[in-house]
Amino acid sequence: MVKFVEKELHNIRKEVNDMWVLVYQQFESAYKAVMDSDYEAADKVVAREKRVNAFELKIDSDIEDFIALYNPVAIDLRFALAMLKINNNLERIGDYADSIARFVIRSQAKTEDKAFYEKLQLREMFETVLMMLNTTYESLRDHSIAQAKSVFEKDETLDQINQAAITTLAAYAAEHTDSIRLCLELAGVFRKLERAGDHINNLAEETVFYLDAQVLKHRRTITLENEE
Repeated sequence: MVKFVEKELHNIRKEVNDMWVLVYQQFESAYKAVMDSDYEAADKVVAREKRVNAFELKIDSDIEDFIALYNPVAIDLRFALAMLKINNNLERIGDYADSIARFVIRSQAKTEDKAFYEKLQLREMFETVLMMLNTTYESLRDHSIAQAKSVFEKDETLDQINQAAITTLAAYAAEHTDSIRLCLELAGVFRKLERAGDHINNLAEETVFYLDAQVLKHRRTITLENEE
């Protein structure tokens, strides 16, 4: 019985790792598509979105079967519940990568837009998201609670860049009325990157829950409200 449980846990862990790598590649390709106006990279992201969705369904089903068949307790149950939520959050992050790739295809952004992107700190926004995603992956792989918790402060960087970008986009749109649509689309890209950061926070919280049974959900929000 124990060997069967260990085998199922190993399979679930491998599937979640593979899902994580796939979603990271999706976001990395979306980054390349935006910054280099690479329509081929954007097309690849869109084409692989179905694979991300299928992977999510497969992992959900395998975890549900594991819980139903083996009735896990303690750390095994925490692992199963955490992987279930991590899987769902990874799928949402994959959705944002797909939406950003579709923006590139739809807007037909030009390479000359790069200077504007740099002013908006779009590169820094993407790189922060990718760094957070990689850090949470490593924290789960290495069983590092400190590494998982280090992600939270990076989310504040995303919020700051997003707020500054929205202000810049609003001012630019007011002066260049022919670019209002582009500015609105770019605001949407920044919003998706900011939301991806929120979901990566969720990945970190679930990693801490699995490793140490700490429930961090909403705790940081409550702390901030108390400070106010």
